[in-house]
Amino acid sequence: MKKVSILLLVLGAVAATSAASAFSMAAPAASPAMDSADSAQKAAAAGPTADGEIKKVDKDAGKITIKHGPLANLDMPGMTMVFRVKDAAMLDQVKVGDKVRFNVEKVNGALTVTAIEAGK
Repeated sequence: MKKVSILLLVLGAVAATSAASAFSMAAPAASPAMDSADSAQKAAAAGPTADGEIKKVDKDAGKITIKHGPLANLDMPGMTMVFRVKDAAMLDQVKVGDKVRFNVEKVNGALTVTAIEAGK
């Protein structure tokens, strides 16, 4: 009986060590928040990624209306939309009718222009 108890104790220790080793070797899973932050940083580093035309500038509301082509990073087709802007100073850089290149990201649940420059 004593030998059986020792054998069970040794087998339990080996099983626990194997499980702990497998757990520590597993690759950490990426969270959606990390993926979103990574994609936002990559998009910002790449520069403006969509083409559009300014249809309205609302400085009081901090919003801009842009008729745009496809927004690949958001899997969105071209259309005319109202966006918030990351920085109100962006609204001073454009006027109705301007052709622009810009980035849009989802910030706190709202589609937000994070970069904008004159189109070419």
